[in-house]
Amino acid sequence: MSADRRGNYVDPITVEVIGSALSSIVEEMGEALVRASFSTNIKERRDCSTALFDRHGTTLCQAEHIPMHLGSFIGIIPEILKRHPVETMQPGDVFIGNDAYAGAGTHLPDIVLGEPIFVDGRIVAWAVNTAHHADFADRGHAHIYQEGLRIPPIRLHRAGELQKDVQELILLNCQVPRERLSDLRAQMAANRLGVRRMQALCGKHGTETVLAVGDALQDYAERKMRAGIAALPDGTYRFADTYDNPELGRVLDVSVEVTIEGSEMRLHFDSPPQVRAGINMIYTALLSSVYYAVKAVVDPTILPNSGLARPITVTAPLGTVMNATHPAAVNGRTSTCQRAADLVIGALAQAAPERCIAAGNGACATASFAGIDPQDGHLWVYLETIGGGSGARAQKDGLDGVHVHMTNTSNLPVEALEVEYPLTVLRYELVDGSGGAGRSRGGMGIRRLYRAEAECHLRLDGSRLLTAPWGLAGGHPGGRGTFRFGQGVEPFVNGAGSLRAGETVEIITPGAGGYGPPDERDPAAVARDLADGRTDRAAAAALPLELRHCETLQPNRPRNQRENALKAEKPSNSATDASGRSPMPM
Repeated sequence: MSADRRGNYVDPITVEVIGSALSSIVEEMGEALVRASFSTNIKERRDCSTALFDRHGTTLCQAEHIPMHLGSFIGIIPEILKRHPVETMQPGDVFIGNDAYAGAGTHLPDIVLGEPIFVDGRIVAWAVNTAHHADFADRGHAHIYQEGLRIPPIRLHRAGELQKDVQELILLNCQVPRERLSDLRAQMAANRLGVRRMQALCGKHGTETVLAVGDALQDYAERKMRAGIAALPDGTYRFADTYDNPELGRVLDVSVEVTIEGSEMRLHFDSPPQVRAGINMIYTALLSSVYYAVKAVVDPTILPNSGLARPITVTAPLGTVMNATHPAAVNGRTSTCQRAADLVIGALAQAAPERCIAAGNGACATASFAGIDPQDGHLWVYLETIGGGSGARAQKDGLDGVHVHMTNTSNLPVEALEVEYPLTVLRYELVDGSGGAGRSRGGMGIRRLYRAEAECHLRLDGSRLLTAPWGLAGGHPGGRGTFRFGQGVEPFVNGAGSLRAGETVEIITPGAGGYGPPDERDPAAVARDLADGRTDRAAAAALPLELRHCETLQPNRPRNQRENALKAEKPSNSATDASGRSPMPM
């Protein structure tokens, strides 16, 4: 038997059974949201998350979707409880919000819905989800008032009845209201499923038992986090990095100081004053970045609930890029959150290098297209966030072409993209040589070449364009990202501009850093790198003599044994486009 913080005793088997049921509920909510949604950003790219909160407004369980969305969750239930007396709430009430400065999100496109779960006339938990609505495009980002409609936590449904005037106000301020309405209905359905499943769980095991298990699970997460921190050497670890972004066109210096003392960890972040660009992040976004990174290093098996945060203290000066205050713009905060995660991992690598990875692509390379469909005259908005390299590990290579750290979305398949929008993808491939060299090689970035079939506006966002992802323990940095424009494209300003029909833009995302000295790499792995086109002969020629004499590099092999190696010598621009033609020169 084990006791929670309130003295309730629950046996471990019951904790495990009910804990697994809670995890199943949030995962099922997530699948329902994805399958019922309308927009490509949710139904294809899965840019959404689901969670259950306890009656006090703390995280009970979060689905394994997108770590960034924890920042949208952790503020909204406490804010609802502060604004709306519990005694006025009824079954069927649904609250909606998105405002970063009203406890309802971390940027405006992430719309959060929360619904109280009643059992026997009292609130026992909350069903919560957030979905990224690909809207609010072609806007300024000097301050949050330019970025879209701000929604504080208000009722969308009252006792099960839709508040039509609230819904109409929201949809009137959206550019693609048909998508927004359908996605909001999918969010409603996901929460209703969570409500029913939680009520059934309470009916099966008893409400008091379920509540006691919820408390016990949070206490268990705290104990595991404390044990993991205590296993690290005490000390203060500092790490500095840089952050760049197309909106700024310059590099910002950022740093963290991590202090480990017994079973507790304190993290203090320094960054420049908040800027008139959409790269600022609010405190809850910083918290979600820290909780993710610390959990990943200390113990990835810790349950994703609020208990893991109890031994962790996070500070940053108010009014800075990493702890912005009203009215700072926050639309592009994800890349900044990625850098916060990089900082934490870089600092903890000094305490536990075998548990950490080299820098990943460190960005959220984003393309936001918007235009008028020439066929029906309706406005369309297409959002894509593109993956890149994942950092090399102590004993394994980094992953190629994936989202890292704070993002976890899928790509939009080319077939779906070209059916939905007046765009054509000419190239979609990994970038040769973009993974940093090392005993373990960094992951490779992605190249994606678009051609506009109709005039459209485009905003590009990303990072690691001016500085490269760093390596660890002697590993080399990965390749930087870049944006390249086809012939005739008017110059973009602060990452924003327009494309005419037939014009192209090429997005190259960063690779990732390597781990360990390159001269310690297994010769067989070097051969595979050359055969697969992950590196070239020039890079291999810089390796020590014993590696340069691996089988792939021997010139006197029979021709049929050298074919794969020869592929690595082909220039990267020899690839053909989707129609078999050579792409337009950049």
